[in-house]
Amino acid sequence: MHQAPFQNAAEPFASEAPIVLSMQDIHHAYGRHTAVAGINLTVRQGEVVCLLGPSGCGKTTLLRIVAGLEVLQRGHVEINGRPLGQPHVPPEHRNVGLAFQESALFPHLSVLENVTFGLASLPARQRRARAMELLALLGMEDYAGSYPHTLSGGQQQRVALARALAPEPGLMLLDEPFSSLDARLRDRIRDDTLHVLKKLGAGALLVTHDPEEAMFMADRIALMREGHVVQMGTPRELYCEPVDPFVVTFFDTVNELTGEVRGGRVATPVGEVAAPALAEGERARVMIRPEALRVEALAKPPTTTHSHVIMAKLLGRASLLHICAHGADGQEAHLHARVPGVFLPEEGQPVAISLDASQVFVFPAGTRAAHGEA
Repeated sequence: MHQAPFQNAAEPFASEAPIVLSMQDIHHAYGRHTAVAGINLTVRQGEVVCLLGPSGCGKTTLLRIVAGLEVLQRGHVEINGRPLGQPHVPPEHRNVGLAFQESALFPHLSVLENVTFGLASLPARQRRARAMELLALLGMEDYAGSYPHTLSGGQQQRVALARALAPEPGLMLLDEPFSSLDARLRDRIRDDTLHVLKKLGAGALLVTHDPEEAMFMADRIALMREGHVVQMGTPRELYCEPVDPFVVTFFDTVNELTGEVRGGRVATPVGEVAAPALAEGERARVMIRPEALRVEALAKPPTTTHSHVIMAKLLGRASLLHICAHGADGQEAHLHARVPGVFLPEEGQPVAISLDASQVFVFPAGTRAAHGEA
């Protein structure tokens, strides 16, 4: 079982690519409300870094500071080694591409004209070639002569992305660019977007509140709460090595149990879990992901107290089981288990439960972690 540490562990990006964005000790307030405090962040060439967190945690404020839409109040920001804080450099002089939730295309310009809009310094033939190259990468070359009002929301978003990438910015800034799209279309467009960003080698800073989107898109994730970065690392690090209960709960619902540490372990209805970092007798908070519960249907109930199924639901790629778990010492708990594929035992079915220790996390019992507490 992973015993979560209690300090932020931001590891450097593995690549030796140049740093395109550096933010150091960023503080920003709106009146008496502190939006962000003490933020340190880098983005390297070709890297996608995601600012993840609930509404109001400060992620969009950080993006707006980088874009030049907010004047830097305190700290230091560099893009491609160029300081941008004092004096303030306006957005149009920062060599960044911007893509927001709303595509904001020019309605009186065709798709091709929208994409070439920021390429006035190039000869007409080069402008067209650059625009058509990007439209082809995003599957929109056949719509070059169309106007925005004739396109679907997803098509408009692809054109907006092509327009933002056309000037070859060193850094792309994306603020919830897929959130207004339906789920199936959103999956397809973010997949296309990721491939284009990687092909062109642009660094990208993406804002989202969707953990799945962050894990799909990002090389590194900065998970934020109340203006601070709680943990920064790769998707695997945040999911498998969370430093705080908030990190565990933000990525998925979990089963939560409590108990006392005895001999470095905590007894639960599904077995003992290790708690080497907690003191003897300390109250512990045990967090178990639904996929950590391995469930086996028993042909007949054992003579001793046993666990059983309360309800089973098929979710598509997985089955969700509601289980009444009984421990050997009389402990009882209602737990949720997620099992791959179709596994739908009847109500009352006796089961044996074991744990995948890598998806069990232990913290002191007083540590808060509600999803909305940000």
